[in-house]
Amino acid sequence: MRFAHNSERQFAKLLDFYGIAWEYEPRTFVLERDRAGNPVQAFTPDFYLPVYDLYIEITTLNQKLVTKKNRKARRLVELYPDVQIKVLYQRDYLQLLVKYGLEPPSQLVGAPGEAPAHSMALDLFPEPRRGSGTGPAAESA
Repeated sequence: MRFAHNSERQFAKLLDFYGIAWEYEPRTFVLERDRAGNPVQAFTPDFYLPVYDLYIEITTLNQKLVTKKNRKARRLVELYPDVQIKVLYQRDYLQLLVKYGLEPPSQLVGAPGEAPAHSMALDLFPEPRRGSGTGPAAESA
């Protein structure tokens, strides 16, 4: 599979390692239409995790693009209130790599605005939604 960015490839490997089912860019959400009803702005999150009913957008790029993605993620939630999305910023992404042993903690040392590694606790994977029919909660029910 071809990914748009190396961070997406690494994230997919992390999901695979932990046996978490994922889909890459499975859906595009229309965020704005012109007067004729044609889409003029859309958003395609990077990953969808079916068991968690959660979309993930990874942004490790410059601040201008981060701001644009944040705006799109907020608009997505406004227009599609049943859709859950989590934006992973560069600090979150590096934190995951360290937490799961894919990069040494030195990745975070000296990174602007980073907290010490021991104070980080990113909860990427919430409990699966009830009624999803799969995952640990469904298996124990």
